[in-house]
Amino acid sequence: MQLQYKSQAVAKPYFIAAIGLFVGQILFGLILGLQYVIGDFLFPAIPFNIARMVHTNLLIVWLLFGFMGAAYYLVPEETETELHSPLLAHLMFWIFLVAGALTIVGYLMVPYATLADMTGNNILATMGREFLEQPLLTKLGIVVVALAFLYNIGMTILKGRKTALSLILLTGLVGLAVLFLFAFYNPANLVKDKYFWWWVVHLWVEGVWELIMAAILGFVLLKITGVDREVIEKWLYVIITMALVTGIIGTGHHYYWIGAPGYWQWWGGIFSAMEPLPFFAMTVFCFNMVNRRRREHPNKAATLWALGTGVMAFLGAGVWGFLHTLAPVNYYTHGSQITAAHGHLAFFGAYVMVVLTIISYAMPMLRGREANPERAQVLEMWAFWLMTVSMVFITLFLTGLFYWLRWIAGAVFSTGLVVYLYSFFAKDKPQTAEVGAAQPAAS
Repeated sequence: MQLQYKSQAVAKPYFIAAIGLFVGQILFGLILGLQYVIGDFLFPAIPFNIARMVHTNLLIVWLLFGFMGAAYYLVPEETETELHSPLLAHLMFWIFLVAGALTIVGYLMVPYATLADMTGNNILATMGREFLEQPLLTKLGIVVVALAFLYNIGMTILKGRKTALSLILLTGLVGLAVLFLFAFYNPANLVKDKYFWWWVVHLWVEGVWELIMAAILGFVLLKITGVDREVIEKWLYVIITMALVTGIIGTGHHYYWIGAPGYWQWWGGIFSAMEPLPFFAMTVFCFNMVNRRRREHPNKAATLWALGTGVMAFLGAGVWGFLHTLAPVNYYTHGSQITAAHGHLAFFGAYVMVVLTIISYAMPMLRGREANPERAQVLEMWAFWLMTVSMVFITLFLTGLFYWLRWIAGAVFSTGLVVYLYSFFAKDKPQTAEVGAAQPAAS
């Protein structure tokens, strides 16, 4: 089966890199899980703070690779035109991959303070903050890659058909790039620092990333269900409006402890309590579209990932987020593992699963077929259940502080990831002649 547009093939290396970095992230997650219960595990070669930094940074980088691959795949179909510059997309892929790899090697091989001195942190101090530990040179590289990526996607949309899906995606990607610029603002005042730090961290994952997620999910559901585009677009308008309103104002629920004005307790509490609504709407949206489908798409695995995204995003970002978002509750839970539990389930449910959804749908197309062989899909669906159920247990065990059980659940998750990787290479067994079947006559 041929791709509709030749330049969609650009997405393939982005998806492969995303999966490779995902494997690295999970390996460091297993190391961290053991370090919780065996304090000197791999010390001093890989201290806890370095392992955690690698784990979280790999998560962010591989999801960005996934988002870029998704955009390069769906935008040509949505705009009905070839990508503006496949060459630029390939060039930025290698720059981003090499920069990311060198950064991880730097974390592991060089003391962090030395790494800061080597990479210009004395010129513009941006390092040392949670999730934004990247050296200055890496941050500048991310900006270059993001601008080139936006230029490429923007020019493609400009010359082609404009659809709600592509414009929602572009809005989310622009927001992602603009909000990252606050990673360069590191004021000496700790209150200001934390105030604007959340403009990157919160407004990414509870704001503009939700637009990217909605666009990717809407595209996959449009393709596998055959539901009218107008129906999907109406749902998406409602979902993204709720997501932006609750997400932007709900940023205030992080301001309880940093000395920000007291009104944020009310604004943040009320609107963050409403943040589960867009995720619930997304769950209803997914099941509604599948129930109204006009065709039985042969890629059943992609359908499962899409439905799972809606459900798990609601549980992780919605339910576990709501559990500790209100100030009277957060007063007692602040600094506990409920935050980590929420983070694991929310990131997996919302963003990991939506990237795996688009990979599940697009990768067979990129390999010249509409869907993977049946055996490969069965393995992929086994991987779905192993990873999804074990992530639920990771969340429960983190909430209850059962660290050994959490690690066992993490090992099961890793098993699911291995099965997922194997599914890419699985083929259907050749058909064998039935016993007693008629034999060809001898010549």
